[in-house]
Amino acid sequence: MTIKNEIMLITYADSLGKNLQETAELLSRHFNGIVGGVHILPFYPSSADRGFAPLTYEEVDPEFGTWDDVAKIESGFYLMYDFMINHISRSSAYFKDFQQNKDASPYRDLFIRYKDFWPGGEPTQEDVDAIYKRKPRAPYIDVTFADGTTEKIWCTFDEEQIDLNLYTETTKQFVKEQLRGLAERGASIIRLDAFAYATKKAGTSCFFIEPDTWEMLDEVKAILEPYGTELLPEIHEHYSIQLKLADKGYWVYDFALPMLVLHALYSGKAERLTHWLNICPRKQFTTLDTHDGIGVVDAADLMTPEEIEETKNNLFSQGANVKRVYNTMAYNNLDIYQLNCTYYSALGDDDDAYVLARAIQFFAPGIPQVYYVGLLAGKNDIELLEETKVGRNINRHYYTKEEVEENLERPVLKRLFALMKFRNSCRAFDGDLTVMDTGEASTLELIWTNGPLRAALRADLAARTFTVHYTDEHTGEETLLAGV
Repeated sequence: MTIKNEIMLITYADSLGKNLQETAELLSRHFNGIVGGVHILPFYPSSADRGFAPLTYEEVDPEFGTWDDVAKIESGFYLMYDFMINHISRSSAYFKDFQQNKDASPYRDLFIRYKDFWPGGEPTQEDVDAIYKRKPRAPYIDVTFADGTTEKIWCTFDEEQIDLNLYTETTKQFVKEQLRGLAERGASIIRLDAFAYATKKAGTSCFFIEPDTWEMLDEVKAILEPYGTELLPEIHEHYSIQLKLADKGYWVYDFALPMLVLHALYSGKAERLTHWLNICPRKQFTTLDTHDGIGVVDAADLMTPEEIEETKNNLFSQGANVKRVYNTMAYNNLDIYQLNCTYYSALGDDDDAYVLARAIQFFAPGIPQVYYVGLLAGKNDIELLEETKVGRNINRHYYTKEEVEENLERPVLKRLFALMKFRNSCRAFDGDLTVMDTGEASTLELIWTNGPLRAALRADLAARTFTVHYTDEHTGEETLLAGV
């Protein structure tokens, strides 16, 4: 199924119902017209990081279901799958074979061995300092082979996530086979997770290296093109990188929007948000919430350091059931990178503020993505957070089928779903956006025009109120959207 300009749901395979079968049932019964696509977060067998340390891409984790269950969802919604181009599981058959057979393994060239990568076999301190890394030291694990020898093998993230060597023919063939398999199994779009870490050369940052990045993306694009499958590179970094990707014609994420919308609603000022809406890419997927949290680095230079700090402070003071300590190493997270909180709770569990935030997202350029917790206007899950001591779990509640159906009666969801149905069905959103200069600090006005069709959002950010007017396709008259 091809991508539609309709809202995409982001969900784990076991969080909107206990498995893919229940997810499919809930989607077909309650969410037709509300979402048009589904990003199923990694549903493959995995050894860590909630699916992001895949053992294989050829199977569905049996706890979640089967490829037939995925196909049931695909019959009604366009789908996004993940491909972790930077790494594979340490527990995968590929790495286990390498560990057992070392130089005799057919998979030896999948991985980055320090002895081969660095001149002299080890990085200098200058080399280590240059690396854009997620650890306070050089990124590696010590691996003991079956013959008793040990080597350092590149590992950027969790110790279960071993980096792939994208420069070898072995890895290129592996990538080609896996991507073809995912495209053949119904992916309308494939998200390249952590792709910016995949390009590596000694003496560089080993992060978004040019021209290597473009060569890698071009290769992936060429693999997917015969299937009509699109490509979405995923990166949390300075917004200028998203602009670079967009200039090359790639889909991108708008990860800056979440902080900008929070700032607008906390401060009652539209200036920073309107500036971004004027310059942001048009071929993009917008977010307010994801499984990772609310990105901070993405909004750098679109907001001043003082505004970013003020927004973070407001989240902790105005947000519901969220504390600074949840965003520290005590809960396995650092708040400099992202904020862990549901978007509904970030706005104080306030229905009016939340529906307005979504209205802004749905009128922003691009295809909106709504995380499953956000779809149900979910509150912070303190119980799961404390049970696991993992900061991100505050925004990763496991909903049973019964819980989902109970939530559907909440007034905030009736308002949200009315807005979502409108966004999916109004053809004005296939046209062009004008960001109006209202001359009023707290007023945001966004107008989409497609021939004679028009859809307009006018919001008072300070009062947290808004109206939506649109052209009725049957009568041609301007109509006020009811129910929001």
